[in-house]
Amino acid sequence: QVQVVESGGGLVQAGGSLRLSCVASGSIFKINAMGWYRQGPGKQRELVASITSGVSTNYADSVKGRFTISRDTAKNTVYLQMNSLKPEDTAIYYCYTNTQATYWGSLHDYWGQGTQVTVSS
Repeated sequence: QVQVVESGGGLVQAGGSLRLSCVASGSIFKINAMGWYRQGPGKQRELVASITSGVSTNYADSVKGRFTISRDTAKNTVYLQMNSLKPEDTAIYYCYTNTQATYWGSLHDYWGQGTQVTVSS
């Protein structure tokens, strides 16, 4: 089994910053990608940012220039630095990892429990 644990959420005022962390552990042969989704109240879940092989990144248009995703491959950890936060960023942020648990296995997605980010005006 692969465990995914997020941390770093909280309450901040608009314009503030937060850094989210996510650690994957357990049976991991290879992590193909890690990233973050979010789901705000009454909204669909959307991809915020992802990183593959430690080099390729993708961002939602709404967070480009404000959020930065990074990783520590040795620790199976991904970070999301969130700057210039806006009320519209309020959501539960879910970390995921696309992981191959064994050398013979296939890739599967594993999700964290979510961490709440609330941005007040």
